Parts: sequence; C-alpha cells; structure tokens
Amino acid sequence: MSGVQRLMLDRVSKEFATPLGTLPVVKDVSLTVRDGEFISIIGPSGCGKTTILNMIAGLQQPTSGALLLDGRPITGPGADRGVIFQDYGVFPWLTVKENIAFGLTLRANRVPKPDRDGIASRYIDLMGLSGFENAYPKTLSGGMKQRVALARAYAIKSGILLMDEPFGALDAQARSAMQNLLLEVLRSEGKTVVLVTHSVEEALYLSTRIVVVTARPARIRTIVDVPFEHPRHEELHRSQRFGELQYELREVVMREYATQARLRGEDVRAADLQ
Repeated sequence: MSGVQRLMLDRVSKEFATPLGTLPVVKDVSLTVRDGEFISIIGPSGCGKTTILNMIAGLQQPTSGALLLDGRPITGPGADRGVIFQDYGVFPWLTVKENIAFGLTLRANRVPKPDRDGIASRYIDLMGLSGFENAYPKTLSGGMKQRVALARAYAIKSGILLMDEPFGALDAQARSAMQNLLLEVLRSEGKTVVLVTHSVEEALYLSTRIVVVTARPARIRTIVDVPFEHPRHEELHRSQRFGELQYELREVVMREYATQARLRGEDVRAADLQ
C-alpha cells in the first residue's frame, strides 16, 4: 500500500424521487481510499451500501457532494474501475476465454488479438480455469462463473476493483475458496478494492479497513483499522483476536439493524452477518 490517495468522497449524499416524496439514501459520506487498500463497507440490508458503490462506479451521480478519482471528478463509468456484481455478469453466449477477453475488445481497453489471447490465457491459468477455455457459462458452477468475472475485471488492468456481494450466492466452501483466491491474486496484481458485503467475517478476513454505515440514510458510523498483516491464511479465522473483533463488529451492525427496524415499524430479525 503506497499511501497515495486514489478515491475521495467529500460529503456525498444521494436522494431518490418517489411517489411519496424525496427518499434520502446516502447522507454526508466522506471517505478517503489510498492506493492498495482493501476497504469493506458493511451495514444493514437496504441501508445504501450499494448506492455508495454505484456512485464510485459512475453508475449513479450524487445529489450533492463530490467523488474524485486520482483528483478528477467521477462523471460516469470508466476503464479505470472494474465492477463485479453478485449475479456474476458473464455473457452466456461467450466462452470462458471470450468472456475474459471481452473488455479488451472495447475501445477504452482495446489490445491486438494476439495480446488479448495471451492476457486471457494468463488469467485462465491464474484463476484455475485451465481446461475450461472453450466452455460456456451454463456448464460452469457458481464459483467458476465468479472466477471468470474476476478474471475479466482484472484483465482490463483497472487499478480499482469495485465488488458488490460478489460471493454472496456461493455456498460456504466455495465462498471461502474464492476469498483465498482473491487474496492470492491481489498479492500478485496489486489492486485497490472497495467491497460491499453483509458478512462481518468476510470483511475482517479480506480488508485493511472496514467502514460501518448506519441504517438508511447511510452515514459512516465508524471506520475500523483491521490489525492483521498480509498475507492472510485460513487459520486467522480461529485466532482469539479475530473472534473478538468479529463479535464487536456484529454488535455494532446489529444495533443499526435494530434502528432500521424501529424506523420501519418492524420486528428485529436475525441478520445474515456470519
């Protein structure tokens, strides 16, 4: 991590017009993300986490405030940011290799075909997809589809990776494997990552810092520096300090769930915080 500022959110707010009036979703969020950081955003379901990520991706514009990438305003999507969603986003009509190389065919990232083939082959090997180069997504497991999505985001050489619950649909074993694969690739590639997740355990295992946001409208409640060094390994989950921090963060997020439930007039339900 170089310490160079990559992303800055300065008093960012987002409102949506509804038939019942204006709905505030994000309120006065200020955050700086340094080069090489892995930032996780956690908070109650529906609190505005994904809206924050969408604004960083340039898919939505703030109602007020400023978002800067490398000192320049974010005005829309760009090749400097790779985005991975929970639903994989792979194209069913393209093979694994064609999916990975797809971004390299677009004007912003276009490279000659021999180079595309070489880049795609490298990530096929790195992601453990060898032997499936010509397979179509319908023949792949959920975990393999996510490997393809990760490889495609990495292939375009975007410096920033934005991830919205990318492993949420996977079973526990596949999710753990994908987390470890992501950490392994990050060690060799070096990326700045912003992850939205409901899993406190996932956030602790992957992140350098965790941003806890409040019930909607999302405000930053607290930012936690994760004290564990990289590289990280499975045994970290079994350490006493990991368990203590997981418990403390769960308590903070559950209080926000309770606040959200009161605002909606609902009973508090168990949250999928793992």
